[in-house]
Amino acid sequence: MTVLPVTHERHRVESTHVDVQRLWWRRRHQTALLVADAAAAVAAAVLVLRAGGGHWPVVLALPPAWLVVLYAHRAHARNTLGSGTEVYRRVLRGTLVLPALAAGIGWGIAGDLDLLHEMILAAPAAAALSLAARFALRQRLRRDWARGENRTTAVLVGPSAGVAELLTALLRDARPGAPAAAVLQGMDIAGVCLTDPANAKEIDALGVPVLGGVDEVPGAIRTFRGSTAVVVLPAPEIDAALLRRLSWSTAAAGGDFLLAPAFGDVAAARLEVRPIGGVPLIHVRAPRLSRLARLPKELAERLIAAVLLVLLSPLICVVAVTVRLGSRGPAFFRQVRVGLHGKQFTMLKFRTMRPDAEALRAELADANHNSDGLLFKVREDPRVTKVGATLRRYSLDELPQLINVLSGRMSLIGPRPPLPEEVAGYSHEVRRRLLVKPGLTGLWQVSGRSDLPWDEAVRLDLAYVDNWSLGLDAVILLRTGPAVLRGTGAY
Repeated sequence: MTVLPVTHERHRVESTHVDVQRLWWRRRHQTALLVADAAAAVAAAVLVLRAGGGHWPVVLALPPAWLVVLYAHRAHARNTLGSGTEVYRRVLRGTLVLPALAAGIGWGIAGDLDLLHEMILAAPAAAALSLAARFALRQRLRRDWARGENRTTAVLVGPSAGVAELLTALLRDARPGAPAAAVLQGMDIAGVCLTDPANAKEIDALGVPVLGGVDEVPGAIRTFRGSTAVVVLPAPEIDAALLRRLSWSTAAAGGDFLLAPAFGDVAAARLEVRPIGGVPLIHVRAPRLSRLARLPKELAERLIAAVLLVLLSPLICVVAVTVRLGSRGPAFFRQVRVGLHGKQFTMLKFRTMRPDAEALRAELADANHNSDGLLFKVREDPRVTKVGATLRRYSLDELPQLINVLSGRMSLIGPRPPLPEEVAGYSHEVRRRLLVKPGLTGLWQVSGRSDLPWDEAVRLDLAYVDNWSLGLDAVILLRTGPAVLRGTGAY
């Protein structure tokens, strides 16, 4: 295959004004981050000074020290622009390093502990301001992406089966109203180069053009030069020599060269490069499944559940009375569900159906929306009462599950609590859902709820089990409110 010339002359001759405009937004965003971090450090130092515990040396030393620490943690790296959580983690790690740096300079060299004390006071303020600035800049960048601005053009390279799987995963989160080739995180799939072009029909069905075989990659890069990413999937036909040539062609065009892992749904925080014998290997950290690792989550969730039960007790009483008066039957519905490690427990909900709902289930078998899996979901279920429909739409029927959280049987965040008959049909792979406690909300709830097919619901639950972190729980909690207000998939 042809390799683009890797020379400075090529860039000087072929570079265009359009290329500069495509790349300028990255420099502008990085400059805005630097200015915001410097301003955050100055503001934090002034706050400490105004509080009466600081000195002018801190005001002068904090901004450069803060910028150096963030630079060392690659908090301004181009490959994390707009990524969110990873950038936030790098800022937080820098917050821990800054007092240590101050201790080494202030106490180890000057023998002055005042600098350490003042840096400890200023670091959290600087971090909070830097995180707020990053959030605001990220939101602005994502708005630009939603308008089709400042986006990277991507070319996928690999076998048809792997490309189709990756496209399905990427297009799953496509922005509303966008064409099939558009995905989140500022990337547009412009086309695909296949190792098996004979199977191009599988990709055409997804609405993404097939540009040809692997030999057409250099031509595609020239066509979309300026802000291009080449994403290569593993395939037997793509050996080390071909990867090198593809990376050279991409680098010559000023693009990004990305390698997709052999399996998806792995959080970036679980991946790291580990060189062994001079060969860089990707280390995938094991899931955090131990009771000790999840102890802070459990303690925090029980405390939150207790507080919510107290605060929401008037609403719970009103809903209970409304359910009781709205139709014949009890206010609460009790059902046996399967929890951590397959242990059964009684889950509480507000009753949303007629008392004879289970007896009528067989008559609705043909209307089951999730006939492709183990779930039983029916749109416009005639068994649901008028009050129950409203409760389901806004998830108010699940408020009594806070009692299950308080008792330790459930979590605030986790996979959907399954029925025993559902668990009986689980494969060995799906049983991994039982390695964590079920939750009131989770990835499947904030991603479509009952509208999701069974395979997608399982994928999201297994991704949560493998990639769990407190940061992921925080993201799910932030997405739960909007998902509940939309009421999508609640029936």
